[in-house]
Amino acid sequence: MAASDNDGAQPTQGSNRSSAALIGAAVAAGLSCLATPVVGVVGAAAVFVIGALGVLLAPLVALILLFGGGGGSADPVSVADDSLAAAQGDGKGTLDPDQVPEGLADSIEDAGKTCTQIGPVVIAAQIEVASGWDPAKVGPNGEKGISQLPPAVFTQYGEDTDDDGDTDAVDEEDSIAAQAKHVCALAGQAQALLDNGEAIGEVLDLTLAAYAVGIDEVRRAGGVPSTNAAQLYLAQVRSLFAKYQGLGGPPPSFPPTASPSPTASGD
Repeated sequence: MAASDNDGAQPTQGSNRSSAALIGAAVAAGLSCLATPVVGVVGAAAVFVIGALGVLLAPLVALILLFGGGGGSADPVSVADDSLAAAQGDGKGTLDPDQVPEGLADSIEDAGKTCTQIGPVVIAAQIEVASGWDPAKVGPNGEKGISQLPPAVFTQYGEDTDDDGDTDAVDEEDSIAAQAKHVCALAGQAQALLDNGEAIGEVLDLTLAAYAVGIDEVRRAGGVPSTNAAQLYLAQVRSLFAKYQGLGGPPPSFPPTASPSPTASGD
């Protein structure tokens, strides 16, 4: 998985990775377009978000394949299809441990098993949006740690997950576990709205919207609210699904307080 081991011996692999990274960027760019004010006029339902993805991303992917494609072993069309499928999916794909800080993959995997409505990819994507994996981040309203949960939410769901004798939002494992419990509680409420005919859409979209703006806003809208806050959060999180399934290029760098996972080579 190391990105610099070839020294030009196989130049097609580098261009391959560039194409994959570009495709991942296209997914992010296309989804980000959903957060513009135009979206607020078009509609509130989650089905709009998912339906628009293909329309927005198809020309972006076509441009990448035309100008950024390489002759490597991976089929750029397959990479594009996989990236789009991940962005439109349920976030329950296999987590690529190289995409998260060292030592946190197991905690994220466990968090993804907290309820059936989410998976580890959802948890990882939310963390990147919330803090960029910076456990020292402090939010404007007292949010702490990599999950940036509001203090009242962490008080409700936080536990000493790693048995270090302290329950602390700055502790990554405590923060991730509390995040998962909060997401799952919202997922249960979102499913109830669907079951009662009070909302339409996909349970994951309603859950993510509730995470961003509150379940009451989702109930009032009868689905994903058309507000920028709800639409942007949905776009940001979904745009990262491909990355955390290992489709977005080489492993990223992390804040100084965290470090990347070892590569498969064990170096």
